[in-house]
Formats: sequence, structure tokens, C-alpha cells
Amino acid sequence: MRTKSLANVVYEELERKIIAGEVLPGDALREVSIASDMEISRGPVREAFRILEERGLVVFEKNCGVYVRRLDGEQAAQIYQVRIPLEKLVGQLSAKNISSAAGVQIRKLLDCMQDAVTQGDVFTYAGLNLAFHDSLALHTGNPILYETYRKLVTQLRIFRGHTFRYKPETIGVSLNEHTKIFEAVAAHDETSAGELLQAHAQDSFRRLCATLVDPVGSD
Repeated sequence: MRTKSLANVVYEELERKIIAGEVLPGDALREVSIASDMEISRGPVREAFRILEERGLVVFEKNCGVYVRRLDGEQAAQIYQVRIPLEKLVGQLSAKNISSAAGVQIRKLLDCMQDAVTQGDVFTYAGLNLAFHDSLALHTGNPILYETYRKLVTQLRIFRGHTFRYKPETIGVSLNEHTKIFEAVAAHDETSAGELLQAHAQDSFRRLCATLVDPVGSD
């Protein structure tokens, strides 16, 4: 249990660094140095690497080591090709099935997202953004849709973090879109919720493409 707990601590710290841009796509993650820096054994670090790989944030290269996953525009396009119509279904079903209690929880998430925008806290906003979408998918009333959605979205974490980090002003735009989506869901407007979520996913992909076209790190 202690090893598992330590692995989660390592995973969360490495995830934070990746999404915040402290570790960049293509950078190597060194097991020995991470273990030394965190003053732990190498076992939890190896386990954290496996979790990161499962969630699409790192890749293992044979005889080379572990690297932060590079931003692959073609792969992102393929993911969004599936995500965009799926988001429409999530919007429709969450608007149909969401409870008042769930609506209150999501409203609190939006309030926290507003605080993150006010503070310019890109990392916190990126995490809350994921939680918002996860909550909508959870309350569709369709467990199979939820599990399918979760597996897909984990692969987008590095892309979303990159978009917000490279163009931080987009978190304000994103918040406005999320607010409109929530209002439609809370009003049980299935048509509007589906269309807004689908449009949000399309806009999200366009924003990502804009950051991938420009050289990362350019002025």
C-alpha cells in the first residue's frame, strides 16, 4: 500500500510538471534522478511511469528510456474525430439525466474555474477543465459511454495542457464556452447542450492546431 501510495504521489507530480510545461514533449524522464530528488526508492517511480504510459503522457522507447510524449498533430486529429461526435451525445444525455445535486457540484467546478482564470493559473484550470467534462460524461446515465469517454480523454491531457500553456488567454474563452454548456445542461435543453459541446470540441481542436502550427517556444 505504501509503495502504491508513493507511486501515486510521483505520478501526480510528474503529471503536474508535464501539463505545466516544466517538462516538455520529448524530454527524458530519468528514474534514478527522480527517485533521488524525491528521496524514495526507484520502485514507485517505475510504477508512476507505467501509470503515465497508460494515460498517454509518456512513451517507453526500447533501450533508450522513458520520454514525455511528443505532440503529434495527426494523432490528435484522429482522437478529435472520435471525440467531437461523442461530445454531442454526452451533452444530450447529461442534459436529459443530470440531477439537481450534480448540477450544484458542476456549478462549484465552474466557480473554481473562474478563480483559476482570474489568477491566470493554467495548470489548475487544465485540471478543472478535465473534471468538468468528466462530470458531464458521468451523469449521462450511460456507464459504457462514460468509460469510453474517459479512455479517450486521458489521451488528450497533454494536448490540452499544451494549448492552455502556449496560449494562456484561451482559458478565458474556454470558461465562457463551459458556462454556456452548463446552462444548457442545467436547463435540460438536450439539443442546445449537444450542439454546444460539439462546437466546443471543434473549437478546442482548432485552438490546438493553431499552437501546433506555430513553433513551440517562439516569441
